Amino acid sequence: MISAAQNELITRVGPAAPAGRLLRRYWQPVALLDELEGPRPVRAVRLMGQDFVLFRDEAGRYGMLDRDCPHRGADLAYGRLEDGGLRCPFHGWLFDAQGHCLQTPAEPEGSKLCTRIRQKSYPVVQKSGMLFAYIGEGEPPAFPAFDCFVAPDAYTFAFKGFLDCNWLQALEVGIDPAHASYLHRFFEDEDTSGSYGKQFRGASADSDMPITRVLREFDRPEISVEKTDYGMRLIALRRLSEADTHVRVTNLMFPQAFVIPMSAEMTISQWHVPVDDTRCYWYAIFTSFGAPVDKAQMREQRLELYTLPDYLPRMNRANGYGYDPLQQRAQTYTGMGDDINVHDQWAIESQGAIQDRTREHLGTTDKGIIAYRRLLNEAIEKNQSGARPLMVLDAAAADALSGPPSIDGIGPTGRWNDYWQESDLKRRRQSPWAAARLAAEQA
Repeated sequence: MISAAQNELITRVGPAAPAGRLLRRYWQPVALLDELEGPRPVRAVRLMGQDFVLFRDEAGRYGMLDRDCPHRGADLAYGRLEDGGLRCPFHGWLFDAQGHCLQTPAEPEGSKLCTRIRQKSYPVVQKSGMLFAYIGEGEPPAFPAFDCFVAPDAYTFAFKGFLDCNWLQALEVGIDPAHASYLHRFFEDEDTSGSYGKQFRGASADSDMPITRVLREFDRPEISVEKTDYGMRLIALRRLSEADTHVRVTNLMFPQAFVIPMSAEMTISQWHVPVDDTRCYWYAIFTSFGAPVDKAQMREQRLELYTLPDYLPRMNRANGYGYDPLQQRAQTYTGMGDDINVHDQWAIESQGAIQDRTREHLGTTDKGIIAYRRLLNEAIEKNQSGARPLMVLDAAAADALSGPPSIDGIGPTGRWNDYWQESDLKRRRQSPWAAARLAAEQA
């Protein structure tokens, strides 16, 4: 339980809010690359309570500008892509990807007005099927050399989805290992051979035991939290027998992402990005260490649950998240279908637009959430004092970070800590792309 003032401090994200100022020190996902394909690659973006327009010009350069035209405030998201930039339809003013005003055609012949006009622009980079933007002051940090950023394009798949609630409660579900035994409980196990692209529906590594059975039958995990250079590592142990223990290693990548195992061969790196104080998007990069990702299949699976162009969930408050009391008795713990994204969405949206943490009572299994809030408060304090917060990296520090390991498997009870580290090394040595990076690190 925390005070109302503390809750405000860690949830509000406007330009003047302490958490908002902190989050502006980091690159933020703003669109999937797919969203800027097609005949008119222009998207309105709302990020942390500010409005922008994102576009790709005729030369393939990406730009993000403040959305209001500096002439008289018209909406540049309706601009025309032509003549090397984005043109406002109101009076024809033209801006390039860096915000330079190239033309003010309605002005008198020979006018130099355009040389004195500059629309605020923001750096944009492409990473693994997503576009990231930096809206903070000064130089942006370097990207860490994490798996999701260094894997070749063929081995990654990016997607996103809208959540009608504050970003922090959305993030906290990913650092809560205990909830999977209840919220994602399935009463029957599927054939794991058909589980591609479905989290918690396959088999744990080094075992034929379905993950669904592990979570269902062993619902009291022993959870430990370790501080790391990138945030923190969470380890959840479920002791299956004297000989075997289920080990699940997940990570908090500060400030607002987590890295979790999807299967023996794939991980998910997921960000929770504020639209404003009461709405957010999750953005995810799925990274395969084995075969190239079947992007078409994974996209098709996810579009069964989300509508374009805004990636709004088909299951939502308006239709009760598909809740079926008959299914709740016989098939799933929630009665909300077999996609865990719907389960998570219900859990976090039902907490309200911004969770009232003055009413919560945390338990032992919430130690990851407690540790993260401590990290967040420390980073806010550092940022307010002018110090460099966690994960605002220079190039050397970013290149020194790799991984982070994220494993779900069944290993020897007495050697579980060695087991997950050996499993990660084995997966990397056998990977078509990760082996070279591993060899360089070990040289």
